[in-house]
Amino acid sequence: MTASPYNPPCGGLPPQTALMTGRAVFTEAYAVIPRGVMSDIVTSVLPFWEGARAWMLARPLSGFAETFAQYLMELAPGGGSERPEPDARAEGVLFVAGGTLRLVLEGRAHALRPGSYAYLPPGAAWSLRNDGAAPARFHWIRKAYERVPGIELPPALVTHETEVAPQAMPGTDGAWATTRFVSPEDVRYDMHVNIVTFRPGASIPFEETHVMEHGLFVLEGKAVYRLNRDWVEVEAGDFLWLRAYCPQACYAGGPGPFRYLLYKDVNRHAALAPFGGVR
Repeated sequence: MTASPYNPPCGGLPPQTALMTGRAVFTEAYAVIPRGVMSDIVTSVLPFWEGARAWMLARPLSGFAETFAQYLMELAPGGGSERPEPDARAEGVLFVAGGTLRLVLEGRAHALRPGSYAYLPPGAAWSLRNDGAAPARFHWIRKAYERVPGIELPPALVTHETEVAPQAMPGTDGAWATTRFVSPEDVRYDMHVNIVTFRPGASIPFEETHVMEHGLFVLEGKAVYRLNRDWVEVEAGDFLWLRAYCPQACYAGGPGPFRYLLYKDVNRHAALAPFGGVR
């Protein structure tokens, strides 16, 4: 499969001569899953999917992600599913990393290519198929939608990165910009999946410390990332999980842009008992 700004290679196995020491880290505050450990032996197959395999990068789990699951999916030519989502509560985002896909959403067909984004509201009728001659890869982010009485469900959305103008962070002259596929002011959405782009040498110049949990997949480039008390090097193809309140900052290393796909939970009250339960 040809590499692209959205599609770092993964899969295969390292040779027996390779050193075991790498960059994988799992802590109480963050995890780094480097591209080199996304091998063929850690994939899963899923019910009602044909010609598909999934690298499960995050899932709700004690001591790990709390709000979301994220898969890197690969579909062989002809592969796909007519029954992709097993949970009626789940909303989803698809972001295409390589190849081409046909999404049928509420009876309407959409041709997806690298950089395509689709928001799938809970209960949406959708299917996905690779009609091309080459494998296709996409990110699938799933979250149990948090309904609020009096607020309607968000609508389905299919777009492409090139159709959304990046918004520069204040005071950065575009060195740090975010491509927001849905409006931050639209309270119907309880998660955002954005693309964050840094020019070479740009930075997050302070340690962000906030309630939003993050899943962060590096699409392009490299950087040094501050995670809690540590500085770690990351590159295209790496996945990072950051728990709520994990301090974070970064420097983009160049020579090209540093870009990542970023999940965060937003726009809802804090539950006043663990996991929304009743005391």
